[in-house]
Amino acid sequence: MKDIIMSIDQGTTGTTVILLSVDLNILAKVNNEFPQHYPEPGWVEHDPEEIWQCTVKTIEEAIRAADADPGRIAGIGITNQRETTIVWDRKTGQPIHKAIVWQDRRTASLCQKLKKKGVEPRVKKKTGLVLDPYFSGTKIGWILDNVPGARQRAVKGELAFGTIDTFLVWRLTGGKVHVTDVSNASRTLLMNLQTLEWDKELLKIFQVPAAVLPLIRSSSEVYGNTAGVDGLPDGIPVSGMAGDQQAALFGQACFSAGEAKCTYGTGSFLLMNTGKKIVHSKTGLLTTVAWKIGSHVSYALEGSAFIAGAAVQWLRDGLKMIHKASDVEAIAATVSDSGGVTFVPAFVGLGAPDWRPEARGMISGMTRGTTQAHVARACLEGIAFLQYDILTAMQKDLGTRLKVLKVDGGATVNNLLMQFQSDILGVKLVRPKMIETTALGAAFLAGLAVGLWKDQKDIAAHWKEDKTFLPAMPKKEVSAHLARWKDAVKRA
Repeated sequence: MKDIIMSIDQGTTGTTVILLSVDLNILAKVNNEFPQHYPEPGWVEHDPEEIWQCTVKTIEEAIRAADADPGRIAGIGITNQRETTIVWDRKTGQPIHKAIVWQDRRTASLCQKLKKKGVEPRVKKKTGLVLDPYFSGTKIGWILDNVPGARQRAVKGELAFGTIDTFLVWRLTGGKVHVTDVSNASRTLLMNLQTLEWDKELLKIFQVPAAVLPLIRSSSEVYGNTAGVDGLPDGIPVSGMAGDQQAALFGQACFSAGEAKCTYGTGSFLLMNTGKKIVHSKTGLLTTVAWKIGSHVSYALEGSAFIAGAAVQWLRDGLKMIHKASDVEAIAATVSDSGGVTFVPAFVGLGAPDWRPEARGMISGMTRGTTQAHVARACLEGIAFLQYDILTAMQKDLGTRLKVLKVDGGATVNNLLMQFQSDILGVKLVRPKMIETTALGAAFLAGLAVGLWKDQKDIAAHWKEDKTFLPAMPKKEVSAHLARWKDAVKRA
């Protein structure tokens, strides 16, 4: 009996593999981290081979942990860090350069040059994105221009480009399948939101040869079957795929227009389903494809903050304030407020709605009375304030107020952060029982394609609430917090 879905969540700092039964019983969940590479200030890289080895290791460990016959796996879903860019040799499968991670800012000057040429309005209209180093388009060009002979080889069709989803499908299928899904393709600056195809004008603007690009497919279908993967039998369908934030939106069962979620991971990402409607933001947010199932396409508005959980990691690894990330809540809870300290976690610039790549992290308002507890609390508040800016922009674009925000990701176990978030937003927050909704969304998409779940209604029936947070802070206090935040952001 094939009654298990494997979900591979390939994130920025590690790979998680979950084995899930039809009734959402987690048979196994294993996470392994892989190295981060910072060759120069503002540069962030991954080694694709390290990612692949980490993925294989995690798959093997998950199967052992579940003590399950891998022959029971009905399908594999993939969700991934989205804009991270890899170029590899089609014959050997070997990357020609390290992966350039979504956080990487090396192409900031190129983005500025393109803005000066006046192409940004055209790019934004076609893609729903802004000209920023965040996205894949300029990263591809950088690799092709900085690896000797790469551009010539790319034109000849000898090289392949992919975001992490594409690279994993390629490896899982033994190099037979070169595809991406619409959600990931919509993050490259190269796909037209209306046609859902690679756009010739955009390829020309970013000087990306069409020969390197994968086929664009839906988010739930059989792309190919496993071949030659250690720990897995051949022939398992790879059947679901979505970028991590779109997968989380799906995993949160936000299937209707107007429903929204925020995922707190390395960065934080607030997405709202806009249904069939393409909503072009006037406030600095992104328009993106949420998913495509069959012929049905759903779109979303998105606001992303580059740093969320990574700020807590900095307290742990940079300042050595805490031994593990989960310690931050207990320390922050020893004080009633941040003592006037404001933490702007702009370590790699500010994302939506400001889009200021030159901004940098800042801690202000410190006195001789400031303690580690005040800094810890200010760090959590900074993460929450970024979501306030995003949601405010989103509500302006839509002309309506959000009433409920579903939350997920590792940081949502921090009740202090979640309560402050609810207070600042003035919105009800709902945390699900399964906070690994990114992996869950990929599992749902894969399971739909192979018939484990009938439809989205069937999936929604399985979604379960864990805890609700309601706004409780007096409005005057909220206003004071926001005034302090706005002043600090201007100076970051």
